[in-house]
Amino acid sequence: MSSVTVGHSLSTVSTTNRARKPDPASRGQWWRFGLILTITAIVLVPIASVVLLSLQPSLGSTTTADWTIENYATVFERTNVARWMANSLSVTLVTVLISVIVAAPAGYVLSRSRSKLVSGYSLVLFVVQSLPIVTAIIPLFILFAQLQLVDSLVGITIIYVGSTMSVAIWMMAAYYDSIPITLEEAAWMDGCSVFGSFTRVVLRNSLPGVLSTAIFSFLLAWNDYLVAVVFLRSNDNFTLQIGLQSFFQQNATNWGLVMTVAVLMMLPPVILFIFLNKHFSVGGIGGSLAGR
Repeated sequence: MSSVTVGHSLSTVSTTNRARKPDPASRGQWWRFGLILTITAIVLVPIASVVLLSLQPSLGSTTTADWTIENYATVFERTNVARWMANSLSVTLVTVLISVIVAAPAGYVLSRSRSKLVSGYSLVLFVVQSLPIVTAIIPLFILFAQLQLVDSLVGITIIYVGSTMSVAIWMMAAYYDSIPITLEEAAWMDGCSVFGSFTRVVLRNSLPGVLSTAIFSFLLAWNDYLVAVVFLRSNDNFTLQIGLQSFFQQNATNWGLVMTVAVLMMLPPVILFIFLNKHFSVGGIGGSLAGR
């Protein structure tokens, strides 16, 4: 009886030791997690430095605190930062709206049609997408000077829409390709037209693709510097990027104020990702075919 008890105890100890032995897969996950955490920390160091510098008292400040938001009040009261930010937001939002409205139906045609005309259109988009915007700056400047669109927010909005359109259409077409055409065929059998199936079925299931296209257009227009510095001349028409350059030239030694403007430039993309991140979901479309 005692031998049975001893044997049972040994088997229990061996089972406990096996349970405590770390799983190789879990060790690999921890290594990946540590690597990602390290890379993220390295990437965030410059951003954290900018934020911390913006919270430190600037030159000539009377405050004795180590941290203050006085720089933000100073920037809005004594500079045109509010005007520059409004210009950037208006240009960017119009670019996003037009790009999505045009790219959504154009991408659908590119995804579903197989005619030679559409194939040629697709090739043209690919060629335009591969060309850098700098190759078109001088011809566009000459053309816009004749149309009196230089130093105009309308002029740079037209350029932003044109430069984002090809990639936006490709992005929408790529997402439409992931949506089974069986869903549209079912809608057609229920009496929907082609346009009706596009708006009620395809577009409704394409929210992640629409948001990805909108974010791409937003970032391209918001972060642009080259087009704005060539086409904008007057201080009242500056976007935030050009305003930051001019502000830095005037306040090169006052890092607190300069970094404050930099933080304001980083805020809209960060806010955009915070609020739209939960809407990204690639899966779930295949489940719509259940029972078909």
